[in-house]
Amino acid sequence: MSSPRLDLALQRLRAEARPDQLAGMAAFGLTGEDRLGLAVPTLRALAREFKRDHELALALWDTGIPDAQLLAGMVAEPAKLTVAQMDHWVAGMRAWDVCDQACLNAFVKSPLAWAAIPRWAARHAEFEKRAGFALLAVAAVHQKDRPDADFLACLPLIEAAADDGRNFVRKAVNWALRQIGKRSSALREPALTLAERLCQCGETSARWIGSNARRELSRAGT
Repeated sequence: MSSPRLDLALQRLRAEARPDQLAGMAAFGLTGEDRLGLAVPTLRALAREFKRDHELALALWDTGIPDAQLLAGMVAEPAKLTVAQMDHWVAGMRAWDVCDQACLNAFVKSPLAWAAIPRWAARHAEFEKRAGFALLAVAAVHQKDRPDADFLACLPLIEAAADDGRNFVRKAVNWALRQIGKRSSALREPALTLAERLCQCGETSARWIGSNARRELSRAGT
C-alpha cells in the first residue's frame, strides 16, 4: 500500500538514517533487514509530527523495515487494533526492540491486550512468544487498574516457559516475573517463591531466570 502519508513518513525516516550505527546496534540484537539505524528519540519526534494515524501505522508495519515498524507502534491507535492486526504484527517481528516497543506503545493500551498474553505465550516462534511475556511485563507496570489476581494467575505461564533457553524468550520471561513481583507487596512473595523454585530446576534457563529475579525482588523488599 502506498499513500502520500506513507511516502512522506518513509522519506522522513530515510532522511534520519544512521548507517554508521548499524554494526553497533547489531551487537545488541537490534537487527532486521533494511534497518535504517534511527534512535528512539528521533522516532518519538517523528511520531509527534505524524500523530496517531492507524492507517499509516498499518502501512508502515507492512514495509518490513524495522524503523518503520517501531514508528508504527508509536502512531497506531490502540482502540482500533483488531485481533487479526495484532497477530499479524507479532508474526512479522524480527527484532526484540520492535517487539517490545509495539507492546509498550500500542498493544498494552488496547482492550484486546490481556487476552493476547496467553495466546502469544503459547506460541513457538521466538518473537511471538517473547511478545506474550513482554506484553505481560509492560501490563504489570502500565495497567494500573487491573487486579493483582490477574497477574497472579499468569505465574504458571512464566513457570511453563522458563525452560525455553532462547535468549530473547528467557529474557522476556524473566522481565515479566520481575515486573509482576515489583507491582505490589501482595505479588512480591508469590513471584519470589516462584523465583526460588526456578533456582532449583534442572534447566539452565530456568535457573538463570530464577536467580536474576530472586536477586532483584529480594532487593525490592528491603
